Amino acid sequence: MRRVLSSLLAVFASTLLLHGADAPPYRTDADGPSNKKVLKPDGKPLEWFQLVDGQFPPEGSGHAISGELIRNEHPLRTFRIRVDRDDSQDRGVWDLPLEAEMLPYGAIWYHGSYAALCDIPLGTHLRGVFYQRAPEDKTPPPDGAFRRGITPDVAFRRCFRIEDDFSFDARQKQLWKIETVDLAENKLTARLQQDGKPVGEPKTFEVTKATRVMQGSGFAKLEAIQPGQEVLFDLTWATLYGPGRITDLWLDADARALATAQQRERNQLYVRDHGLPAWVSAVDDEQETVTVTLFSNVDPALFADLKLDAPVPKGMPPDTKTEPQANLFVAEPNLMTYDPTNDRKGGNILERTTIPAAPGSSGVQLKVKCSMMLEGYRPRRIVLVQPATWIYRTLPIEEQLFGRE
Repeated sequence: MRRVLSSLLAVFASTLLLHGADAPPYRTDADGPSNKKVLKPDGKPLEWFQLVDGQFPPEGSGHAISGELIRNEHPLRTFRIRVDRDDSQDRGVWDLPLEAEMLPYGAIWYHGSYAALCDIPLGTHLRGVFYQRAPEDKTPPPDGAFRRGITPDVAFRRCFRIEDDFSFDARQKQLWKIETVDLAENKLTARLQQDGKPVGEPKTFEVTKATRVMQGSGFAKLEAIQPGQEVLFDLTWATLYGPGRITDLWLDADARALATAQQRERNQLYVRDHGLPAWVSAVDDEQETVTVTLFSNVDPALFADLKLDAPVPKGMPPDTKTEPQANLFVAEPNLMTYDPTNDRKGGNILERTTIPAAPGSSGVQLKVKCSMMLEGYRPRRIVLVQPATWIYRTLPIEEQLFGRE
């Protein structure tokens, strides 16, 4: 009996060590699969971190989920993935959909750069970090095929980051080293490399005649794939019939750099058309100023345009002195605007300050003098910031909230 009691005390002590004062007071992926309960030392369930309105989440507090993109509504920044199979799941919950929405500061990555959902083809395998739905969110779960159930991760409806395999591996500075390739059997075996050292066991992927192969500044034939090459690739059908089917394969550093550069240009154009997302941190109605915190889900190189002097107004002498200016568009958490032509005001950028960066926050704050204070300029509300040097264009009607009510 004494031995059993000692064993129980040892287990209890190890639990205290795992969830003690130095451990986060919420559950993380380190605590095991999301479909298994985890208890605190007092016997109560250890809950996942719940997002707080107007605050950025702590590092490492989200839940990792991966799956294939099967639907998206890019103007609303909502999507569905077919969740990957893994060893923690019962067969009855394999291949079920998860519906999620991007957080206003949530980042989308494709080919190693920032992206919009419309950039990513359906069928692309994605990896993401998610948080549980808001308590007031009563959205019904999507039906699985033949109404056969819901995924255990159904509550994780808010997405902090979503990215393709290219971006996921590149962000961690990892490459796949090809060990064997058999085009007759449509098989490619590769092992993940980190700092030139192998990680894990080799995996065998499917490569087909439809696989796009990039080398240097152009396309290459399948025969260009050779053992010893260090590559990146994107997948589809991951975990259905093995690790997945390769849709796109980049054979060298030049090809990967070109893909990233092209995606960066594409996204910078998108952001210039839509604006830099931010939320309102402070408002001074008497001074008619709005302080905003810019999010980190866009290329920070774009922030340099906030320092540029505004164009000289038409009819004014060319040597007229101007200052940096910006317009603030009232937006919803999905970053859509109702009537962007009228729901925007702005003026001189009075201050640009740096605050400590956090997950989702760029660490850049602006104080803008507004010509008129709009109803949407309230703390914790979302705005889109457009430097005065950017050309304003009316967005396509499907990207506006007007008419969707």
